[in-house]
Amino acid sequence: MTAITAALNGGPVATGEAPDTLDPQVIDVVARVVDEARPAAAAGPSASTTAEQFVSGHYAHRAGKRDYRLFIPGVQTDQPRALILMLHGCTQNPDDFARGTRMNALAAQHNALVLYPAQARQANAQGCWNWFKHNHQGRGRGEPALLADLTRHIAEAHGVDPAHVYVAGLSAGGAMAAILATTHPDVFAAAGVHSGLPAGAAHDLSGALAAMQGQASSGVASAASSRVRMIVFHGDADATVHPSNGEKVAAAHGATAVRVDEETGQHGNRRCTRRVHRDAQGRTVTEQWRIHGAGHAWSGGDPAGSYADARGPDASAEMIRFFLQP
Repeated sequence: MTAITAALNGGPVATGEAPDTLDPQVIDVVARVVDEARPAAAAGPSASTTAEQFVSGHYAHRAGKRDYRLFIPGVQTDQPRALILMLHGCTQNPDDFARGTRMNALAAQHNALVLYPAQARQANAQGCWNWFKHNHQGRGRGEPALLADLTRHIAEAHGVDPAHVYVAGLSAGGAMAAILATTHPDVFAAAGVHSGLPAGAAHDLSGALAAMQGQASSGVASAASSRVRMIVFHGDADATVHPSNGEKVAAAHGATAVRVDEETGQHGNRRCTRRVHRDAQGRTVTEQWRIHGAGHAWSGGDPAGSYADARGPDASAEMIRFFLQP
């Protein structure tokens, strides 16, 4: 999405709790750090309620404050089976992203919670997660710390098994999902990156623009690897985030693979090449989907949401299948 470039060129970016007004020329802001994370009370269903819910919440953390939306499946005998953290792209919001991905309807079928944090416009004027800033790429600080702690909080409040917590994102959200898979493998068991970039792809503005164009940026370290299982989607006609970034995400997270199985076929109304990277025990490490003819949009999504391509394979269904496989 072109808003990513606009955000990189002119959008203010904050390290943590942002002031009400930011200088549009400022790239890095040394923000005041509050004492400890102060989680708001987790929203949840009442004991007498059986219908699914889509509720709003707010989370305060030493790295900032964020609103969120939380999908809660109908009350069942068992505890929720999983929690999926969903990170929207630039200019999107949780409701738009939920609509475009159709993730809530799928989660209801699998008794899973879906958490959609909203990027604060004080932190990025275009609503992009700050994947390209060095101070939002490490463990224990910035947006990765905030998002990981929010996820832990929701999982604990709703009794989700920590072994079944996952993250997925689109574009800037996909890039942040790759970062979380690298910085917090103890929180996320698997990750989905759609039209995103690998962790470590850039550490500043010029590096971000180069990475989005598929160009190597001098002085930028190679993409970080992670032991977290990864599923990757990228359209080979993406003019916003170059398709080579999908290859780099898969390569970084498939570093331990010893065998790659590949097939090309029709999925939905598009042809796709699907590569499954397996380790020495035959377990899937990375699953990579290259969607032929697709641009910068969530594959198989609902066009009622922004940046959604109804023609492709259902990325949401494939992600849930990948996340919940034994």
